[in-house]
Amino acid sequence: MGSLTEQVKKMVGSYGTVRVGIATRQTLEGGPPSTDLTFIMPEARSAITFAIPLNKKYIRPFLAKEDRLSHEGDNLRANMLVTGIAAHLAKHLEQKGFPSQGVVANEFYREEPGIGRLGMHPDLSHRYLAVRSGVGWFGFSGNVITPEYGAAVILGTCVTSAELEPTDPLPPEENYCNRCKFCLASCCSGLMDPVEDAQVNLGGEKFSYAKRRNYLRCEFVCGGMTGLHSSKKWSTWSPGRFFIPDDDHAFREAMIKGIKAYDRRPPLEGGFPHILMRSKLYLTCGNCQLICWPDLEDRKENFRILTSSGVVIQRPDGSLERVSPEKAEAYVMSLDEEKRALYT
Repeated sequence: MGSLTEQVKKMVGSYGTVRVGIATRQTLEGGPPSTDLTFIMPEARSAITFAIPLNKKYIRPFLAKEDRLSHEGDNLRANMLVTGIAAHLAKHLEQKGFPSQGVVANEFYREEPGIGRLGMHPDLSHRYLAVRSGVGWFGFSGNVITPEYGAAVILGTCVTSAELEPTDPLPPEENYCNRCKFCLASCCSGLMDPVEDAQVNLGGEKFSYAKRRNYLRCEFVCGGMTGLHSSKKWSTWSPGRFFIPDDDHAFREAMIKGIKAYDRRPPLEGGFPHILMRSKLYLTCGNCQLICWPDLEDRKENFRILTSSGVVIQRPDGSLERVSPEKAEAYVMSLDEEKRALYT
């Protein structure tokens, strides 16, 4: 198996991945349900997790609200690439006599009692497998951060019946996350708890990151319903200006209102179908991931670019425009009541 393990790692590396690691049922023991390899395949023994980098040349124009489509397209391609690598690797292992299954990069959710897929819990957590197998560390945000590309990566996994040799977590003392909390400051939704940590135990190894509050917060903002920061000085790419509640219990009502308005807005260029939405989903946020580069000075600059980028408004033809906070407020207030209700 040692030779197969090395062969698999080299094979995945040849496809442009920047990191690859291997977890087993033993190294994931004691973890949450989304680390159960047998949920994917009853005979599963190991999982190969890897990272593909996002193209950094598109990230700062996205944060500056100068170019949305280039990063959206790159993000979609990266997700499809890791999904394809996982599927290809599964077929390769199958032909060697080991039943295997590729796991999609994103947007597959477990059916849960009472809520269906709305809990947005994945069939398998790439994040947990990645930190346990040494692909990256947890940053404060809970995103996986890699030594080379920070959090600007997309993760993929192939589950297999082959008993591969597990790889170790990265040394925690080398984790570049110094809790600068630019990820927290760049999140309009307040998803991360600024003080309390979440703890997870995987095969005897302990990991932590900022405890997440109600996940509807992320759905409300990253889903594009709203995007105006509480300071009203900057926004995501969403033209929505709905109030973001402080109380987690208020999000169900906020989401209902936001989704109804979102579905009636003029369509944007780009976008893609999402299993939980009737309209297309457009990439309007992801700031906590995109801002986190390994060098602290880069993180500072990313945050400066984001918070000085102004506010987005939507014109009647559907196009988005970056304007000053004052101009955005005046524009929205000039709309008739029916049109204004689509955004605020």
